[in-house]
Amino acid sequence: MPGLNDSGSKHRADSALSRIMVFAPHPDDDVLGCGGSIVKHRRKGRQVRVVYLTSGEAGSPGFHPGGLNRVREEEAARALRVLDVTDPVFLGLPDGGIEINALSLDAVVKLLRQERPEMIYLPHARDVHRDHLKTHELVLEACRRAAGPWHPQCGEQAWEVGWILAYEVWAPLGEVNMVEDISPFIEIKIEAMRRHKSQLEHIAYDEGIRGLNRFRGISSGRGEYCECFQVLKAAL
Repeated sequence: MPGLNDSGSKHRADSALSRIMVFAPHPDDDVLGCGGSIVKHRRKGRQVRVVYLTSGEAGSPGFHPGGLNRVREEEAARALRVLDVTDPVFLGLPDGGIEINALSLDAVVKLLRQERPEMIYLPHARDVHRDHLKTHELVLEACRRAAGPWHPQCGEQAWEVGWILAYEVWAPLGEVNMVEDISPFIEIKIEAMRRHKSQLEHIAYDEGIRGLNRFRGISSGRGEYCECFQVLKAAL
């Protein structure tokens, strides 16, 4: 299983790659799915912008939804600083109720045309969480529209994303065709995950993701800890 920019890879990113965008249904999905790869991009001097479709206001027992969104946005910002990323975007879609409609499509199309990312990350199509599935569908459709003559209100200059990678969170990928060795960055990833304190009170996500990344490293033979992706589109 090849890795991004690895010698002899089936899929190889352009060495001029400079702008990355990560779409996460909720705060912490970005860290879980591709936190190590985010650090790797930043160490190469690439710009990374993380977009949270919701603020995760329904994501923790014991918190009133009206206050949890602020807590989780603050946790996300702290986690991203660990990954050397700033200026997250929160679209404010309802946690547990992401839909594909005119408003959500316009929001994502506008971002794509403004930021002009060469590579994006999004949840894979067979994840078991509804918001993850809807995020996958919404972002893919927005990528298609951003590259065409539609949605002039979102910026008239079309933009086509060259690379689209799907990451795993709640359900492991069944088909993997890109593997990233994140061994040098696994402790940074875990430390970023631990900034999401509201989420770790009930589920040990930090231990779970360390186990998954270790399993991926062992099963792929690419490194001690690895993140796996499905390449949905590759710029050639």
